[in-house]
Amino acid sequence: MELTDKVLVVIPAYNEEANIETVVEELVSKCPDLDYIVVNDGSRDQTAKICREKGYNLLDLPVNLGLAGCFQAGMKYAWNKGYGYAIQFDGDGQHRPEFIRAMKEKMDEGYEIVIGSRFIHGKKDYSMRMIGSRLIGAAIFLTTGVKVTDPTSGMRMFNRKMIGEFALNLNYGPEPDTVSYLLKQGAGIGEVPVEIMERAGGESYLKPVVAAKYMIRMLISILLIQNFRKRS
Repeated sequence: MELTDKVLVVIPAYNEEANIETVVEELVSKCPDLDYIVVNDGSRDQTAKICREKGYNLLDLPVNLGLAGCFQAGMKYAWNKGYGYAIQFDGDGQHRPEFIRAMKEKMDEGYEIVIGSRFIHGKKDYSMRMIGSRLIGAAIFLTTGVKVTDPTSGMRMFNRKMIGEFALNLNYGPEPDTVSYLLKQGAGIGEVPVEIMERAGGESYLKPVVAAKYMIRMLISILLIQNFRKRS
């Protein structure tokens, strides 16, 4: 297989000492043909130390850049190394490696972005987070005409062209508003059903107040800000 046909699994990790070993070992066990890179986002715990001791492929950022900067670093790595595809794969144990192959098969149908969706066959509950997901999905549909069943899913695969968008441009965070913007630019998007697990250990940064602010920010960005966004 040519490198341009290969998938790089980009694993952003911030303070994931409780999960990173399980995530990488399970990925390597179930998908031994895939390459991966752990992007340590200036963790204050033992995440980087564990990766070094285990001999994992590691991109160790000296400071915390946040998810957007951390993911962009991973995409720059994918771009510079010549990978044809890259998938965002969280370091908290919620994403499952057994669904990566189905996402790649969907990508091979001609899509540029493929999202791992929890809701193609399942229904959303009426928690505040799922209400926010519904609103974001509605905003994306209103502004692009494209239905995305799981706009807040962090399990997303991108082709070479999209890797370049993230690697070479500013303000391309791995968030629903960027997906909405790329749709407006003509990117083809597909979804495949996946299961997302509960966080295995550690603590999520998405507390209720933070989650509410995130949803509001995404809605404002999709409905207003993206209309004025220009490519660099």
